[in-house]
Amino acid sequence: MSRPANPVTVPLADYSPQHFLLAVVEGVATVTLNRPERKNPLTFESYRELTDFFRACAFDDAVKSIVVTGAGGNFSSGGDVFEIIGPLVKMDTKGLTAFTRMTGDLVKAMRACPQPIVAAVEGICAGAGAIIAMASDMRLAASAAKVAFLFNKVGLAGCDMGACAILPRIIGQSRASELLYTGRFMTAEEGERWGFFNRIVTPEQVLPQAQLLAKQVAEGPTFGNTMTKRMLAMEWAMSVEEAIEAEAVAQALCMTTADFERAFQAFANKVKPVFRGD
Repeated sequence: MSRPANPVTVPLADYSPQHFLLAVVEGVATVTLNRPERKNPLTFESYRELTDFFRACAFDDAVKSIVVTGAGGNFSSGGDVFEIIGPLVKMDTKGLTAFTRMTGDLVKAMRACPQPIVAAVEGICAGAGAIIAMASDMRLAASAAKVAFLFNKVGLAGCDMGACAILPRIIGQSRASELLYTGRFMTAEEGERWGFFNRIVTPEQVLPQAQLLAKQVAEGPTFGNTMTKRMLAMEWAMSVEEAIEAEAVAQALCMTTADFERAFQAFANKVKPVFRGD
């Protein structure tokens, strides 16, 4: 479980990852899981590199939002059976715990990443792939997309990488329980009805529509968007009274930004504001 040989030490627009594709256009970074012949499974190395990427996003002001997708008509089949699951059965408790903490670090990095993340889900989205979609801030689905939290299918618990904490908050406790206990696939229609997917589009449009949504976010007030993401996460553990106070402080901070003044000036002049992220 060595770290990737090429950690993120350059601006993301110039970064060339080894285990996924990356393109940065007009403030939107598109991450493409790129092992289409195997439905884009994850490896020890890709877990690490993805985690490093999302952590690096906090230090690159040029990236305003992120899209995650998969190549070849599928999102991700999860952990590679031969490159991950095979070695795991030979590990001791110490090694296994190191692995499960490493995979959890990817979700922590995605949630701590200040940029909103949009998942463009097509085809199979299973296991750790379903977790990556779950950990994103918004999710668009192709009409034939199927999502499964498969952990119990391989003799494990559904409590993997934060699933028991995050999934019920998206689709509700009972529906999350059904998916985590059975490991069955959730269809795109179910996912939209249950609130997992924002909407369903054609396979040809899922990535362009996700990138369009990400671009709309990128054109907004950067600091304000970051604060919204922080509050959406922090307020899970707050009472309503605590949340209202936290939001008062957060909004007051947003009012100190130049973007807030730009919005007022644009409104006064009856033009659309152009936010600059300061």
